[in-house]
Amino acid sequence: MTAVHDSRAPAALSELLRSAAATLARAGVPTPDADAELLAAHVFGLSRGALAAAAFRGEPAPEGAGEFEALLERRAAREPLQHLTGLAPFRHLELRVGPGVFVPRPETEMVAQLAIDALRAMPGDAPIAVDLGTGSGALALAMATEVPHARVHAAENAVDAFIWAKENFAALAPHARLAFIDLAEAFPELDGTVSVVASNPPYVPDAAIPRDPEVRFWDPPTALYGGSDGLDVVRVLSGVARRLLHPGGMLVIEHGEWQGAAIRDLLTADGWRAAATHADLTTRDRATTAIRP
Repeated sequence: MTAVHDSRAPAALSELLRSAAATLARAGVPTPDADAELLAAHVFGLSRGALAAAAFRGEPAPEGAGEFEALLERRAAREPLQHLTGLAPFRHLELRVGPGVFVPRPETEMVAQLAIDALRAMPGDAPIAVDLGTGSGALALAMATEVPHARVHAAENAVDAFIWAKENFAALAPHARLAFIDLAEAFPELDGTVSVVASNPPYVPDAAIPRDPEVRFWDPPTALYGGSDGLDVVRVLSGVARRLLHPGGMLVIEHGEWQGAAIRDLLTADGWRAAATHADLTTRDRATTAIRP
């Protein structure tokens, strides 16, 4: 008997993934293969390992190919992957994110490590940490979950970001405190008692428009731009952190790769000790720390 080809048969999963990756590559997405796999895993309810195994076995695409194609089209238009899946991995956490909140980046994980290491090294049963301008809650929640004996406070005054942060705090660290407050006025009741102040402030100079459409069109401008030299909020942080920290406490600030020297000079002029800049895993300067005298 001659087999009859059924044109309605679902496409092989492997072919669907190859086609999706090619579509994303043509759109200029930096990691087309990974993004295609992550979108498919999200839509089909599989881990990436299970997805790869199914594709290797030649299995057909699961139900939901239409939803996958719709999300693929949005990703090809450079809508952030994290907005499409609703999740952003950060260290051991999965943070809920979407429009209106800055999507945490892998390079910020080393900034969190600096803050966590400093917090762990502080004496006392319950050292206090503060995250100023927490956004999705990434730095604060990393500290709260990895240093569980610490008391962590976070400030955010952008409504959309605060809504996302509130959801993440409730799910991941309900014992940590999130406050809707401007970082410049944050937590006067903690003055002189805090061990670590961490921040990923807006630090892009106003004239330096980001190249990536995911950043330029989707990250909130208030989380990106920091004045003519990008350091307006850093200047505020210097004063606020001096108010909050006890002597010997540490300030940890994320910044752009060319800003380390300017921030060290700024902090030293403000009276901070031992200002030092630290590189991320790509060897780019990413954070500067300083000690409260």
